[in-house]
Amino acid sequence: MKIGKLVVNKVFLVDLEAVDTRYTGEWKTHFPELLRNNNIEVVLIDGPTDIPAATTPGAFLNFGGTNVYKAAQVEKFSRMFCSGDVKDGDYFLFTDAWHPGIINLKYMASLLNIKIKIGALWHAGSYDPADFLGRIIGDAPWVRHTEKALFSAIDHNYFATDFHIKLFADTMCPTAYPHSWQAATRTAAWITDMMKQGKIIQTGWPMEYMSDTLAPYKNMKKRELILFPHRVAPEKQVDIFRDLAGLLPQYEFVVCQDKHLTKQEYHTLLGEAKIVFSASLQETLGIGCYEGALVDALPMVPDRLSYTEMYYDNFKYPSIDTQDWDHYCANRQQLCYNIMNAMTFYEHRVPQLRKQATDLVANFFSCTNIINTIKSAK
Repeated sequence: MKIGKLVVNKVFLVDLEAVDTRYTGEWKTHFPELLRNNNIEVVLIDGPTDIPAATTPGAFLNFGGTNVYKAAQVEKFSRMFCSGDVKDGDYFLFTDAWHPGIINLKYMASLLNIKIKIGALWHAGSYDPADFLGRIIGDAPWVRHTEKALFSAIDHNYFATDFHIKLFADTMCPTAYPHSWQAATRTAAWITDMMKQGKIIQTGWPMEYMSDTLAPYKNMKKRELILFPHRVAPEKQVDIFRDLAGLLPQYEFVVCQDKHLTKQEYHTLLGEAKIVFSASLQETLGIGCYEGALVDALPMVPDRLSYTEMYYDNFKYPSIDTQDWDHYCANRQQLCYNIMNAMTFYEHRVPQLRKQATDLVANFFSCTNIINTIKSAK
């Protein structure tokens, strides 16, 4: 396999710690298996299992535990440099671009003159004001410079949606690129250049397994159930969902995270639900609504964020309806009508939903572009 002027010897897969209730649990086995099935030699760089298991409230990871895990990974691949196990042509693939080890890796490879390539998946960052990092840390100089350094050190920056690429570029695009242009034009030109160079790559996430995982739940008996599949965090606006529950008592509304469900219990609820609802202000992909679509639960999502490019119009409602609490209060009657209409005509919408699910799998939940990038000359 060639990449640039290099021949890819093997891929060092620097994974995320597995959280059983999140997709990272499946990624632990699926991602390396997927690469091997594509004739790519994989060396897994994982961390210890004895880290705090609970996530920080409202977040995706435990903020202390994730650094214990990443620090152990840095030690592991640093020792591989010391022992001569890392060679010209090797490829390091980080399943989370927000990894301090990328700087350590670039440092060693540069000083030792070992010609490696680095690829990494961007999930979120401080450049998103609605994300945890954006809300808590904001545009502090240290975090801005860190993310720019990570982007620069990474050869292939992978993003799941065009929305995420634009969000990233709005902050990361150099202001002098070129200096005479207006911001929007400058950002668009920078994205085009970065994509032509292979520096930015839009690709689905490695979730090919999900269709098979959820297949046993697809033909379950449906009930008048509406799910909120997201984390309970400010940017997900769970209060809107809870208010709708009070307005529509004829339906059952469930906030999944309130139930402390196992993965199987969560999938069972998905299989029984007719609707999965989102009012998110931050979403660079949106796995919960995709999971619902796979088991014939109608997504009801705002026409913003990643949802705009991912979903057919029939599954989107106007963004302004849940833009914030005040706009929701002004438009909740229409939202209630949309929910009742979806419930009443549920069976009529299923055929289009199944086509929607097929498109989601092909365009956003299959990592073909990552595999092709590793295997192809650039």
